[in-house]
Amino acid sequence: MFSLFKRISLFLVVNALIIFTVSMIVQIFNLQPYLNQRGINYQTLLIFCTIWGMGGAFISLALSKKMAKWMMGVKILEENSFDSQANMIHEIVAKQARQLGIPKPEVGIFQSQAPNAFATGPSRSNSLVALSSSLINLMDEKEVEAIIGHEMAHIANGDMVTMTLLQGVINAFVMFLARILAQFFASSRDNRNGRSSFGAYFMFTILFEMAFMVLGSIALCGFSRWREFRADKGGAQLAGKENMISALRKLESLSKRGRDEKMPEAVQALMISPVKGSLLMKLFSTHPSIERRVERLKTQF
Repeated sequence: MFSLFKRISLFLVVNALIIFTVSMIVQIFNLQPYLNQRGINYQTLLIFCTIWGMGGAFISLALSKKMAKWMMGVKILEENSFDSQANMIHEIVAKQARQLGIPKPEVGIFQSQAPNAFATGPSRSNSLVALSSSLINLMDEKEVEAIIGHEMAHIANGDMVTMTLLQGVINAFVMFLARILAQFFASSRDNRNGRSSFGAYFMFTILFEMAFMVLGSIALCGFSRWREFRADKGGAQLAGKENMISALRKLESLSKRGRDEKMPEAVQALMISPVKGSLLMKLFSTHPSIERRVERLKTQF
């Protein structure tokens, strides 16, 4: 459930910083071989933006597991311990990993008053499933199994890599289109010597990047909502449809817990909760409403 929140949070923050940093370096040191007095070398520009755009996304992916552990204070659960809850979770994860034919991920727990769970990591063989302490304490074993199944489905579906590729494509187009339009508008302001001023081009580039990042986020969130439906189905197949529906409804009923809890801002803004409010808010939601998810599960089986 929380996996896409976590990955999107990390991707958007890290990629925005990378794109902004690259833009500053390119402008300050005049590293613009694709711009000249006659216009823009579109092929070189596209290659440049693709390298930096995809590079930023994959850097985010490589750091996602470590950053998730650090941001949420995840404690890795040891196998074969004296903790019955830890053993139960390990058994569920191991069983589902065998069913899905994937390596068993790391298993962790983080302290939170809100019932949450997430999966993250750069690949199927290097992944993490973490559950909040309140989720383990407030849900029964079958519901916990369904939540874990949802997260394991994210891993089995390769959602981390899929999201990285999509984010990389968005990054590349954001950088490419922003510079094309910035050059056009800046040149129209000052064309006396055939070149646009540095200040105007820089300002237009940043403005267009911000605008296109917002539009790209809408597309990213739309794809994320579709993958949540698919992960729900995977959790239902692993743990049973009724258990998956029961877990989702439990999450909705407990959604107000932990809202005042102090957590990292990037995470707090993207906590699991039923989607309510305006159409604009729903466009930027990575998860469909609980009602829609339950209804989809009922019609899929």
